[in-house]
Amino acid sequence: MRVVLAEDLFLLRDGLVRLLEAYDFEVVAAVESGPELERALAETKPDVAVVDVRLPPTHTDEGLQCALRARRRTPGFPVLVLSQHVEQLYARELLADGSGGVGYLLKDRVFDADQFVDAVRRVAGGGTAMDPQVIQQLLARRADDRPLGRLTPREVEVMELMAQGRSNAAIAAKMVVTERAVAKHTANIFGKLGLEVSDDDNRRVLAVLAYLDRDR
Repeated sequence: MRVVLAEDLFLLRDGLVRLLEAYDFEVVAAVESGPELERALAETKPDVAVVDVRLPPTHTDEGLQCALRARRRTPGFPVLVLSQHVEQLYARELLADGSGGVGYLLKDRVFDADQFVDAVRRVAGGGTAMDPQVIQQLLARRADDRPLGRLTPREVEVMELMAQGRSNAAIAAKMVVTERAVAKHTANIFGKLGLEVSDDDNRRVLAVLAYLDRDR
């Protein structure tokens, strides 16, 4: 799997390159600025981009904007964003097109190599990899909306786990319930939110997040 990595801190960038290569990824470019990222994405055509939100020259949201431009050129292009903080606007922008292949991880909450590598692979495969804190803030932002208010606490818990990219089996294990119970909760969630039931977990998650975060 071919990866473009954008991170302006040398030690972190070098460490991520070594980590990815140790797990048999091919890092086709490792860059430190927005302009370099633009060129690398255009020239290498990677399978996935792992991008720090803040890159030179602006040190604001340069990395994110480069990633969003790449997704506009190639809808569904997989992007895993790394950030120091939860920025709801950034998460909303990533999820806006609902085409899949997105992730948002907080750097200080990635606790082991397997967790990070799994997130990269999940995003590259068209899925989602969202830090639980990001999901909680997105849900909290719409907590007063009538459709979300109809969900039971258990259904909200299921939706948070779905949004992290977990399968029904993983949700069942986390909640210590059966997969059948999770499927029932899922069906109730989509019924209450007015969303079509789908067998594609990743698309369902994106649909829920987009619904919760849309402007009224």
